[in-house]
Amino acid sequence: MYKYDAIDQTLVDQRVAQFRDQVARRLDGTLAEEEFRPLRLQNGLYHQRHAYMLRVAIPYGLFSAKQLRTLALISEKYDRGYGHFTTRQNIQYNWVTLEDTPDILAELAKVEMHAIQTSGNCIRNITSDAFAGVAADEYVDTRPVCELLRQWSTLHPEFAHLPRKFKFAVNGAKEDRTVLLCHDVGIELRKNAAGLLTADIYAGGGMGRTPILGSLIKQGLPWNVLPSYLTALLRVYNRFGRRDNLYKARIKILVKALGPEEFARQVEGEWAHIKNSDDNFTQAEWDRVAQHFTKPAYKSLPALSAEQVLNSAPEAERAAFARWIERNVKPHQIPGYASVILSLKPHGTVAPGDATTAQMLAIADLADQYSFGELRATHEQNLVLADVEQSKLYELWQEAKKQKVALPNIGLLTDIIACPGGDFCSLANAKSLPIAKAIQERFDDLDYLFDLGDISLNISGCINSCGHHHVGNIGVLGVDKDGEEWYQITLGGEQGNDASIGKVIGPSFYADEIPDVITNVINTYVKQRTDDESFIQTYKRLGVTLFKEAAYKDKSENAKKKDKAGVDA
Repeated sequence: MYKYDAIDQTLVDQRVAQFRDQVARRLDGTLAEEEFRPLRLQNGLYHQRHAYMLRVAIPYGLFSAKQLRTLALISEKYDRGYGHFTTRQNIQYNWVTLEDTPDILAELAKVEMHAIQTSGNCIRNITSDAFAGVAADEYVDTRPVCELLRQWSTLHPEFAHLPRKFKFAVNGAKEDRTVLLCHDVGIELRKNAAGLLTADIYAGGGMGRTPILGSLIKQGLPWNVLPSYLTALLRVYNRFGRRDNLYKARIKILVKALGPEEFARQVEGEWAHIKNSDDNFTQAEWDRVAQHFTKPAYKSLPALSAEQVLNSAPEAERAAFARWIERNVKPHQIPGYASVILSLKPHGTVAPGDATTAQMLAIADLADQYSFGELRATHEQNLVLADVEQSKLYELWQEAKKQKVALPNIGLLTDIIACPGGDFCSLANAKSLPIAKAIQERFDDLDYLFDLGDISLNISGCINSCGHHHVGNIGVLGVDKDGEEWYQITLGGEQGNDASIGKVIGPSFYADEIPDVITNVINTYVKQRTDDESFIQTYKRLGVTLFKEAAYKDKSENAKKKDKAGVDA
């Protein structure tokens, strides 16, 4: 993985010193909150409902066991013994104090980490495929390009005060595991017929109040001119983005207003003046960065069949081991190896994406023992050990079970994506975590979950959609009605190659109704599906009507009972 050079380390160390001074002036009253707010946001520090929240960058989701140990120690020393992994491959601490934040940033700097640009109206942490470099379906290892873009965008003076926050995703595999089309800019890397690395650029995607899928605006862009082309794109957005209206300030609104073709034309016009910019990447820059992403010291191993892997477990444990292999183990490029997903979604016990200090320390040990000391954070709020020998999968499974990170629910209904919601976030209209807990408790039977197959359920506590509810097969959105918490249901969302935005099915529900609503929707799917048909396939075949009727079934029955009671009276 990438290692800081002297320039990187100096920049981060100086940033810590600057922020330490800013915090000291805020605490002694010489710096007012309205002046301090943009400064703390530039360093990932939010003021939430109960305390400050610090969001730490994990660039393109890749980090080391050493870094995870530091994250664990920060959670123990400065927080409440846990950290929350987010949908942007970051980690958040929800209970830090203002006084401690400079010390936390200093601890991070010691292990080549920071919180720069994890908030504010700037280019946020660039995300990518958590399986980059190892995925069996990969066209291009995206990590060198992600790192080059990270360096290009970090503290870029021209893009420090954009109309709104700006998010990139980079994909280089057959399967899109990045939610590419729901980003301000999605970059699809591939090699052309001549074997040259190129990029297709999608712009104007996003969720939130107005969910829109991005549009293709450029094909076959040579990789080295990404900085000049993206500069042109950002300049058009910076010039015409709606700074007068917070809810219409994202690039998706501009692309929709102009139309993708006109937006692309304006970007081309701007790019014509700067396409030969000195900011463009060079082969020397590629070589400097790419050397950090070479293959680890893989052994020459035979590829094991599924039967051989399964037979490494005692007979009494094979059924449970087989479930875990099916859901949590993914194919690898190298014979004899596999990638393993560690589930941070225990049923009904902690918030989705949370990991305790003890778990983080133990997972760091597992990374050292089984995966060359590296880890990946996923968009779905789980962790990945990317390079595990197939012959050691049973041994790893045993160790993962001890840490409660071996639940075989990846891709199933209880592998819920959720934001912290109203329990922490001051922007939230409603709580997310109790809803996730209630659903996980309702669907706690693994046999039943496996029978249901792939279903994504995402929860957001407000319209900002940090839980990505718009692209869940089933989405739950917290809304405020006269000071009360209600929940809106969307159906038909999907991420990946067939990305789609879910549709609101009707009026919202009380919190205690949600488990029954989900149950009714799921029961309809079970009744109507054909053999081997997934939830989203059944939904697309049938449409929304049957599912909507099922969702409101209990409300209709209760209304009839009330009407009957009135007549009888």
